[in-house]
Amino acid sequence: MKIEQKLQILTDSAKYDVSCSSSGSTRTESFGALGATHSSGICHAFSADGRCISLLKILFTNYCIYDCAYCINRSSNDIRRAAFTPKEVADLTINFYKRNYIEGLFLSSGIITSEDHTMELILKTLKLLRYEHAFNGYVHVKLIPGSSEHLIRAVTKLADRVSSNVELPSEKSLALLAPDKTKEKLFEPLNIVKNDALERGKKVIGMSTQMIIGASPESDYDILRLSDAFYNKGLLKRVYFSAYIPTVSHKHLPTIDTPPPLLREHRLYQADWLMRFYGFGWDEITTERDPFLDERFDPKLAWALRNLHHFPVEVNRADKETLLRVPGFGTRSVSKILRARRVKVLRPSDLETMKISLKRARYFITVGGKTVKKTALQYEQLESTMLSLEKPKAGTQPSLFDVMQTNTGEI
Repeated sequence: MKIEQKLQILTDSAKYDVSCSSSGSTRTESFGALGATHSSGICHAFSADGRCISLLKILFTNYCIYDCAYCINRSSNDIRRAAFTPKEVADLTINFYKRNYIEGLFLSSGIITSEDHTMELILKTLKLLRYEHAFNGYVHVKLIPGSSEHLIRAVTKLADRVSSNVELPSEKSLALLAPDKTKEKLFEPLNIVKNDALERGKKVIGMSTQMIIGASPESDYDILRLSDAFYNKGLLKRVYFSAYIPTVSHKHLPTIDTPPPLLREHRLYQADWLMRFYGFGWDEITTERDPFLDERFDPKLAWALRNLHHFPVEVNRADKETLLRVPGFGTRSVSKILRARRVKVLRPSDLETMKISLKRARYFITVGGKTVKKTALQYEQLESTMLSLEKPKAGTQPSLFDVMQTNTGEI
């Protein structure tokens, strides 16, 4: 099989892993035009200093000995199969890099022959890149659960980032949909990497995982509780949520025509952001009584509406943690407020001068003892008001800056 055919098959198979934000383009070529695009598996990640990095995102192989019900690459599925050699992956990475297409590699794989055999092939690929080609660019590798500890340690030393997909949030769902996998098997690579770093006195390499949302019946409460455990144990830097896209049929899975739960995925990312940067506990965002996130509102606003006894907040006196819980106040807005009130008592006009959005916050704050928006803090009234703020007026288009505000953490 030609390398171009392998590339097409194995970049397409890699697109369901959401650790990267995109997977190439399908725009047709036009004679005489500048540039060309094809499904070459280019995705984007962000470095620690905020730079956007283009990566070659591929599977080493989509052959797999596992038969996970939800996976398009499962052994019982009739699809086109392909496998690279270590030299082919190394050469592709270097050639793409020299042409300035990419700055690094995102490498995952199905399980071919055995877990150890697959990891040995991945390790050989990294050795070719690092030692033979002297490649010093970014490399992210998906570790293979069940492979030997010495192979996991060796791969980790050559990678910039590693991850291991948990896939499903409970042992019950794993047993039902992925009988070849166990919780212990999936968690083992993460523990090995953490322990290896601690033994060597090194900082733990950035690790992440992916959980599939909607393929199994677990609630958002269950998912956030597991995410919190990962963060508290220092096993992960980031949890990615992937709305289940029905691509294969199985009696325990949603039907093929079931739409992916994209809004639920979005709310989980917002909740995860609150846990990591805003000081919220997972059991504040969801509860056993209300185990699913309210899809009408972002999780911070939903929490505020359930906890109106904490409001209104006086902007001139509240501490940082309290201000971060005000709907509409993000980390940048709170930093501006804390800096400004060192030199003066703030007034509503000062917040506007600092370009702090009060679209939502006005209902939950006082400034100098005065309310910005006269309203009774009653759930029914505020819920109706917030719903009206969420919906653009008929014939209008949502502002780009409203979208940017949410995407940059100002929630």
